[in-house]
Amino acid sequence: MPINVLMPALSPTMEKGNLAKWLKKEGDPIKSGDVLAEIETDKATMEVEAIDEGVLAKILVPEGTADVPVNDLIAIIAAEGEDPSSVQAGGAPKAASNGEAKAESKPEPKADASAAGQNTTPGGGHMSYERVNAAPEGAQPSGAPQGGAQAGPGGRVFASPLARRIAKQEGVDLGAVQGSGPHGRIIARDVQAAKASGATKAPAAAQAAAEAPKAAPAPKAAPAGGAPAGLTTDQVKGFFAKDAYEEVPLDGMRKTIAKRLTEAMQVAPHFYLTVDCELDALMKLRETLNGSAGKDKDGKPAFKLSVNDFVIKAMGLALTRVPAANAVWAEDRILRFKHAEVGVAVAIDGGLFTPVIRRADEKTLSTISNEMKDFAARARAKKLKPEEYQGGVTSVSNLGMFGIKHFTAVINPPQSSILAVGAGEKRVVVKDGAPAVVQVMTCTLSCDHRVLDGALGAELVSAFKGLIENPMGMLV
Repeated sequence: MPINVLMPALSPTMEKGNLAKWLKKEGDPIKSGDVLAEIETDKATMEVEAIDEGVLAKILVPEGTADVPVNDLIAIIAAEGEDPSSVQAGGAPKAASNGEAKAESKPEPKADASAAGQNTTPGGGHMSYERVNAAPEGAQPSGAPQGGAQAGPGGRVFASPLARRIAKQEGVDLGAVQGSGPHGRIIARDVQAAKASGATKAPAAAQAAAEAPKAAPAPKAAPAGGAPAGLTTDQVKGFFAKDAYEEVPLDGMRKTIAKRLTEAMQVAPHFYLTVDCELDALMKLRETLNGSAGKDKDGKPAFKLSVNDFVIKAMGLALTRVPAANAVWAEDRILRFKHAEVGVAVAIDGGLFTPVIRRADEKTLSTISNEMKDFAARARAKKLKPEEYQGGVTSVSNLGMFGIKHFTAVINPPQSSILAVGAGEKRVVVKDGAPAVVQVMTCTLSCDHRVLDGALGAELVSAFKGLIENPMGMLV
């Protein structure tokens, strides 16, 4: 039986991806572990590996195609012993009639639940393969209704979260939508096609119940104190002469940054705590440690510590010393962690990555330094894996190398804080009643007030300051 290759969900939040490049062509033999294609997400370029053996019979989505929805059919592999030429463009064997193909591909309810478990990746996404008795017909529109979705045990209709959200917003009855996803699962495009047909509106009672909370139509202008509506594209362009600008289309990364950080500022109540940290002792220790680093046969040192490496380590240790702050918000509960996971903002062309140093509290400074060099290089090449930049409890954003003295940063959900690090500079301070010149770095901690109260945030930032000013504590 043929094997459908689906657009994989490479992260829990991925809805679409760009098919950047096919690394196999039609007719090529496929072995388990072979790289079939490269997929571009909003953050990285990922490889899709084969998990079955056979022959690549048909490529249904050409390379260079943008915004391919997750779970869309992108290729078909003919299994061992099957004739690749017998598979049509849509995946249906030529010998099978339309009725036979439909009968063979009719999903069993138990298969859906089973597949949902088997196709789930550790990151919460879905694997890219579905083995079926007969592949779906290519000539049929993907969202065309065919008598309604098949319900699982207890009358449950299987649909993706995005499909359910669109159906609720558009008043579409999911029970009347035919799913085209794995095992008949309803996906977003099925709901959109059903909406376009106008034949699957939700029952009037359900619509009335959904609209019941709306006492009156909302005015177009935002009320005082409410969230203001953003300007439309035409409104913004209307402020400027047509020859005064060029239009730059948004790529997936910029769209995601805009969406997530806007949500962060609207959902997570931020407050800010600023401290000045003296760096003299840290700079002396850094010089000593870098001077003692071993060298390889080419004379290259085993490590070269930066101030940021000390900042990451100090933040990791501070979180374990203030365990109540080593936590994130999870809607109806707080998740408190056993070890510190510290993200580090890495700027790239058009955006940024935040790779996460796992167990930063346990790792040595040299290990953190070498990990960060590797992460930064792969981030700029967009080769990080999703599990390397997802999660984390806090992050470090350092703009000191640009001469920035002080700034505040936006928390990256689901994290509960982020440390904004400014430049180290010489300042005059009073010590023992007399003026003294010291090197000082200003740091500001942005806190999610749902997780950290003011006193808890102050305890965390004070622990960080103590480690920066007494850096020997990071070595023991």
